[in-house]
Amino acid sequence: MKKILFIGAEAMPFAATGGLGDVLGSLPAAIQKAAEGEADVRVVMPLYGAVSDTWRSQMTLEVEYELSLSWRRQYCGVYSLVKDGVKYYFIDNEYYFKRGSLYGQFDDGERFAFFCKAAIDMLGVVGFYPDVIHAHDWQAALSLVYLDRKYRQIEGYEFIKTVFTIHNIEYQGKYDFSILGDVFELGEFEREIVEYDGCINLMKGAIVCANKVSTVSPRYAEEIRSAEYAHGLDRLLEEHSCKLCGILNGIDYEYYNPARKNSVAKNFTWRSIPAKYENKTTLQREIGLPERTDVPLISVISRLASHKGLDLIREMAYELMSTRDVQLVVLGKGEAVYESFFAGLESAFPHKVRALLTYDRDLAVRIYAATDIFLMPSKSEPCGLSQMIASRYGAIPVTRETGGLYDSIKGYWEEKGQIHGNGFTFANYSSAELAERTGAAIDLWCNEDKRKKLVSRVMRTDFSWNASAVQYLEMYASL
Repeated sequence: MKKILFIGAEAMPFAATGGLGDVLGSLPAAIQKAAEGEADVRVVMPLYGAVSDTWRSQMTLEVEYELSLSWRRQYCGVYSLVKDGVKYYFIDNEYYFKRGSLYGQFDDGERFAFFCKAAIDMLGVVGFYPDVIHAHDWQAALSLVYLDRKYRQIEGYEFIKTVFTIHNIEYQGKYDFSILGDVFELGEFEREIVEYDGCINLMKGAIVCANKVSTVSPRYAEEIRSAEYAHGLDRLLEEHSCKLCGILNGIDYEYYNPARKNSVAKNFTWRSIPAKYENKTTLQREIGLPERTDVPLISVISRLASHKGLDLIREMAYELMSTRDVQLVVLGKGEAVYESFFAGLESAFPHKVRALLTYDRDLAVRIYAATDIFLMPSKSEPCGLSQMIASRYGAIPVTRETGGLYDSIKGYWEEKGQIHGNGFTFANYSSAELAERTGAAIDLWCNEDKRKKLVSRVMRTDFSWNASAVQYLEMYASL
């Protein structure tokens, strides 16, 4: 039986802020299932203050001891629970992890250095030596550096293979060299491993140490070898290109399931699409829009940041709302310029637009279930899950051909009455192209026969983890 350990900073449903949490909350169970009893899959993450008492009450204390990191000796508790056949470990230290947020603290470097050291050190303490360690993003990057430079000579650690997954290359864990030893417990021998462009780069260290480097979509694996997408790491990734591969993310088909009882106002499947429109009128009533099933409801569910293509939406939104009989719902928070814009758009079109400047996962699901057309014109998108979730709920995606959007959404076309593709796509980063493709999606939606065919096709697109889990198992086997 192969033993696999995931190391990551977040996992649903325990504590999460985005796509990484969705992946670590669903991929391990999918791999366990795909292995058909031939794998022991486990996950380790911090025990944040945000983890609810409901989950804490199900945990078992594995061990408590003191962990050294540079000159510090800190309490380290290891708790565990089993969910969906996967054992989750939680690293406990209230000084580091009982904070108001998961990230964005002044000492994130030290916090996640402690987590990485604990994730590797605990293996000997709990007696679990994996065949493969799979670390995710910069917060887990030091675990692979510590493994290679501090633990390889210890019995049980010698033959562990390693994978590092880049979920978003923009965030690399960059720090000044003044804290190399004091915070990260690294010396001059390790300096060359993490040094890049004159500073400490933790992601660089993981790329160098890992046996395999993966990204969350095949297209993104190609893109990050270019200066346009690599945020400075293109030279390094070109050097290590033999390690690089891309595997498309999936989504949790149990959680995101329009047929699941109580998840939406009215359950539906691709065989009962008319029931979807009860979710539409329910949402319209909830957020104060006119209850109309005869106009397409367009939605944007996103962090409000420039790389998500919000500037393209801003450039075309007023004309769209002025000239087309549509409704628009925006859910998300982020940069002030976009929050202000969408609030202003709602003021200008109070009977057509709602700007919900918050993040609410349950509300997001209700919006997905009500949506007819989903906009995701990202400037860059390593994988993207929103277009997959929207498709699962029968919303027609309009996306830009980048990263995982390119791999998951193919442009609609029709030949001899046969529907092809599963959305509307455009190539150039252009508001004119976004407006044209959005208009095409609206026109198709207004044709009831074509709408039924495309929505049915969109909902039947397989965005589960099934195929990707098999690819991960094949990658592990190759090591």
